[in-house]
Amino acid sequence: MKKLRIGVFMGGKNVEREVSFNSGRTICDHLDTQRFEVTPIFQAQNGFLYILPWRFLHRGKISDFVQRLPFEAQQISWEELKALVDFLYLAVHGRYAEDGTLQGFLEVLGIPYLGTKVFASALVMDKIIQRDFLQINNLDVAKAIAVLVREIKNFDKYKPEILQKIADAKINFPVIVKPHKEGSSIGITVLFDKSGLQDALEKACYANEGKAQPVLIEEKIEGMEFTCIILTNTQTGEPFALPITEIVPEEGSHFFNYEQKYMPGRATKITPARCADEQTTLIQETCIKAMQILGIKTIARIDGFLTPANKVILMDPNTLTGMSPSTFIFRQAAEIGWTHTKLINHLIEEDLKNYKLDNKLDKNIKEKTMNTPKIRIAILLGGNSNEKEISLESGRNIVYKISPEKYQTLPIFLNNKMELYAIPQKLLVRNSTKEIESGLEPEMKIEWSDLQKMSDFVFIALHGGYGENGCIQGALEMLELPYNGSSVFASSLCMDKYKTTQFLRHRGFDVPNNLLISLNEWTINKNDTVKKISAAIQGPKIVKPHDDGCSVMVQKANNDIELEKYIQTIFDNGKDHALVEECITGMELTVGVIGNDNPIALPPSQAISAGGILSIEEKFLPGAGENQTPAPISRPATMLVRHTMQEIYKAVGCKGYVRIDCFYQDALTSPTGKERVVIIEINTLPGMTPATCIFHQAAEMDIKPMDFIDVIISLGFEEHQIKNPLISQKESVKDLFNRLNLNNKDQINI
Repeated sequence: MKKLRIGVFMGGKNVEREVSFNSGRTICDHLDTQRFEVTPIFQAQNGFLYILPWRFLHRGKISDFVQRLPFEAQQISWEELKALVDFLYLAVHGRYAEDGTLQGFLEVLGIPYLGTKVFASALVMDKIIQRDFLQINNLDVAKAIAVLVREIKNFDKYKPEILQKIADAKINFPVIVKPHKEGSSIGITVLFDKSGLQDALEKACYANEGKAQPVLIEEKIEGMEFTCIILTNTQTGEPFALPITEIVPEEGSHFFNYEQKYMPGRATKITPARCADEQTTLIQETCIKAMQILGIKTIARIDGFLTPANKVILMDPNTLTGMSPSTFIFRQAAEIGWTHTKLINHLIEEDLKNYKLDNKLDKNIKEKTMNTPKIRIAILLGGNSNEKEISLESGRNIVYKISPEKYQTLPIFLNNKMELYAIPQKLLVRNSTKEIESGLEPEMKIEWSDLQKMSDFVFIALHGGYGENGCIQGALEMLELPYNGSSVFASSLCMDKYKTTQFLRHRGFDVPNNLLISLNEWTINKNDTVKKISAAIQGPKIVKPHDDGCSVMVQKANNDIELEKYIQTIFDNGKDHALVEECITGMELTVGVIGNDNPIALPPSQAISAGGILSIEEKFLPGAGENQTPAPISRPATMLVRHTMQEIYKAVGCKGYVRIDCFYQDALTSPTGKERVVIIEINTLPGMTPATCIFHQAAEMDIKPMDFIDVIISLGFEEHQIKNPLISQKESVKDLFNRLNLNNKDQINI
């Protein structure tokens, strides 16, 4: 039988398109390619449809590629979409996606799709009307009033009336002010008194990029916040609830906002929730009833609160849920032993049955045999550095992206004491290292020496601290285990930004003018130290730790007051040195390099920051920050940058892969009057998160993430020259480079 053609519909016309793009990427990564032929379908903000080139799929933000779609992607019509797919997996959220609009069009076109149909989609999207249907059926919702657009536009006139409606509804402050048709916590404000009411109403009213909408003011509920995913039993057609998740917003935030939902490691999400069995059952039964009342099909996510009085208050039913790698649905499914792929298969199979298309699915396809010899890869993640949450994201992504045909993966979590634990899927999918640590069991613990028996290769997905400063590398050298990345020396050198710039300056490379300030020097005389710095480094200065990454504690000081404040912050956070360097102007670039003795620099990416310094949110929060790959510089400038990166790689003795951050200055920008490349830092274990820029750069050379990871592992085996009985059955590094045509890609068309 032919594979069923699944279109994954992502993007969209609304403010949640970045979240949708994140969901769509995850679905494409985990769809069962033995059963399905996958086609990513991207809807741009203007409504145009494109078959998304896979090289754009792992970008961090839509603006990284959207301007290239008309020239590099195939645009299709809605009628052509019908001919391309047998079934459409909806990975979209918000307006024009969950509100019946898309569903209605697909019904007209006769395209089968995932999830709830037209009326229920429109009903559930309207936070005002859905409340009536729930209350009619004796389900509890928060007290609330609706404020119309005309009342918000003429606030001074209607203010007494709005306040009276709040009083009549017996709603006390604090209150939640939110749009009536948005998700992802967009446009929400918590108000503790009426003084900020107008601003909050306007924020919610115009949350959808200036398009006015009514607003809901509702009481702020106290209690255990939860989210409950409900699926449908494919055999019986009956709904069943997964183990619920308890949400604990960050202290002082007052509600579960966008950043806490999508930024790695933010907030606390506990699955299963910390409540009694009878309370769990009450929540699940209430949510199933809500799903049935509202007419939601196949999948639902119901958010709410369990009050101290043991009452379930429903807040926000959803017909589609976010599907980033560690989102609620995957975490809850992991509690019953389901992988990402098994969950996605289940959802598709349920709707294929509803459309009577399940006869098109080849029932005889089995999972590939586990008896085939595979290389055992231990993947180290977590750790005790300031970058441990990003390490979790990187390690999890390696587990999910690595070739299942070649490798058997073993996720190894390192706790704050750098102890090793072999963790199952239900822990791997958790939101933060703190949550994983809370679920560790004694029987999961292993010794370092156990790695020799359990693995053929160790993939270090750690960032910062012991993972990147030569310590873990030293441990693995002692155990005679091959690993990814650079040696003990190169790792420890590059982890120290000050020593690295000294070394590179001596070798003739351009680096910023800088000073390393010790805690002892700072403690003796702050004023003299500030004067010394200002005399040595003119203009704005960058203050940062000399041994951390991911933009941790990096600040731009524009004057001596800020300089003193930012240095003190570094020492207050337990560091014994602070690095102060000149603020370089020009185009900020980041460049991946791969190889051992003959490295190849990837196409540079331009890193665009809103505030002058790239923040951790701009690096890892969906929709924040921007990377343009390839960078918008001339071909000769590109070749200069790439050549410089390759020479630095060889000078330092890096191996496997790195990411080098730098600035390109043309002759007009450079204080020397000549174009130059100024090196900022070398990352020997760059982030490997789902949308990291090194994947963007590899994609421009036609290398998919799975192949890129394969290259890294192969380079590790080559560098360590440790014979593995399975390697002879696999490709050599030379074979792999030839297959990917890497040997001929020192030049790239820009």
